[in-house]
Amino acid sequence: MSRSLLVLIPLSGDDLSLLRGDFDVVQAPDAASRESAIAAHASRFEAVLTNGTTGIAVPDLERMPNVGLLAALGVGYENIPIEYARRRGIALANGAGTNSACVADHAFALLLGVVRAIPFLDANVRRGAWRDGIPMQPNVSGKRLGIVGLGSIGAAVARRAAGFDMEVAYHNRRPRPDSALRYFDDLLQLAAWADYLVVATPGGPGTARLINADVLSALGPRGYVVNVARGSVVDTDALVAALHQDGIAGAALDVYEGEPALSRALDGAPRLVLTPHVAGRSPESMRAMFTNFIENARRHFAGQPLLTPL
Repeated sequence: MSRSLLVLIPLSGDDLSLLRGDFDVVQAPDAASRESAIAAHASRFEAVLTNGTTGIAVPDLERMPNVGLLAALGVGYENIPIEYARRRGIALANGAGTNSACVADHAFALLLGVVRAIPFLDANVRRGAWRDGIPMQPNVSGKRLGIVGLGSIGAAVARRAAGFDMEVAYHNRRPRPDSALRYFDDLLQLAAWADYLVVATPGGPGTARLINADVLSALGPRGYVVNVARGSVVDTDALVAALHQDGIAGAALDVYEGEPALSRALDGAPRLVLTPHVAGRSPESMRAMFTNFIENARRHFAGQPLLTPL
C-alpha cells in the first residue's frame, strides 16, 4: 500500500508523476489548499515534503499525528521546526548535495556577469554603443575569492574557482578539517582580504543579515558580492546604500529579502544583477532532489538510516 504524502510546494506534472510511483500524494502548495488538505486528511499523512522557504508550522504538524518523516526537498531548512519534530520522534531529511553543482555553476555565472558587466554591456550594444565609450571591467581570474559558508555548495564554488586561478579562502563557524583552503574565523577580515565574496551559508536566525554594512565596507569599493544562500543573509538596506555610494563595485543576487516581490530600493540600485531564486534549479538537479527524497522515504519506512538526515 502506498504511503500518504503531503506536498507543500508547487510541483510540475513530471515531478508529481515521479512521486506518485511511490506515494499517495496530496499537493497543497498554498495556504488555502494546505488547510483544506489537513482538515480532510490530517490523520492519514505519514510524510510531509516541503522546502526551506515554505517550511511548515508547528500547529499544522500538531494536527497530523501519524507523520513520521518531514523532508525539505532542497538543502535549506530554515522554516522547518526541527526541535519540535525531534521531540515528537519525526525523522528529518533534506536534499544536501543534490543541487550543489547547479548552485555553484550559477554562482559563477553571477560572478562573471556582474564583474564583467554582461547585462550592462548587452543593453549598451543593443542601444548602439561600442566598447570605446564603455569603462573596462576587471578580470575574474587571478583574484581573491572569499566564500562565506564552506558546505557542499561552497566547496563546489571553490573547485570552480581553481579553474580561474583564483586564491580562495573561507569563513565558517569553525574550520573544515577536510579543507586545505585558508580559513578566516573573522568575517570582516575575510571581506577585507577578498576581491569577490560569494555567500553560500545556510539561512535562518543565526545568519540573518550576516552581510551587513561593516562587511560591505571591509569588502570595499573594488569588491563584488554574490548571494546564492538566502535573502535574509544580506542586509538589503546596507547593500543598496553601498551600491549607491560606490562603497562596493557591484552585487549579484539570486535571493533577496522579501522575494518574490522586488523592493523599489533594489530595483533602482546600480551595478546589481538579479535572478529569481533559480540557482539550484535545473532538470538534472530537480531529478536528483526527488530521487534523494524517495530514497530517504524508502529507508525511513524500512527502518533504515536516512541518506541525508538533518
